[in-house]
Amino acid sequence: MDDDPLAPARLRALASWQASRVSTIGARMTARHMPLTARSDFAVLAALEEYGPLSQAELGRRLGLDRNDVSGIVTRLAAGGHVDRRPDPDDRRRNEVSLTGPGLRRLDEIQHHADAAQAELLAGLNEGERNQLNLLLSKVLAAHRPEPA
Repeated sequence: MDDDPLAPARLRALASWQASRVSTIGARMTARHMPLTARSDFAVLAALEEYGPLSQAELGRRLGLDRNDVSGIVTRLAAGGHVDRRPDPDDRRRNEVSLTGPGLRRLDEIQHHADAAQAELLAGLNEGERNQLNLLLSKVLAAHRPEPA
């Protein structure tokens, strides 16, 4: 994995330890392929592509981001023409954010970099094993979803 001495077998046998190590390695690989702003842009643009227009507050809830962080990301994306931010027609106190054509193209561009990072991380697995890993991790995450507020 890296220059660390081999961890004891009892530790290596813990799925939580393995997941933590893979997360650390994946974060390093992602950072090599994508600057930090691209990672946050990717999350917001992907959410808007999948769910359609959302309020900034809803984007924060869905992505687990602080509302101030969402505001900064949306401001940057709007300045680049990647999203539109308009007052919500149902509640003028809220902003509704939607994906634009240039935003969709930016999402596809960032996806290319994300795919490269994932390919590097999962190089030791064949396609079937990658799909199986994704399925198993999805099941673990689904079992620990927070209750809706």
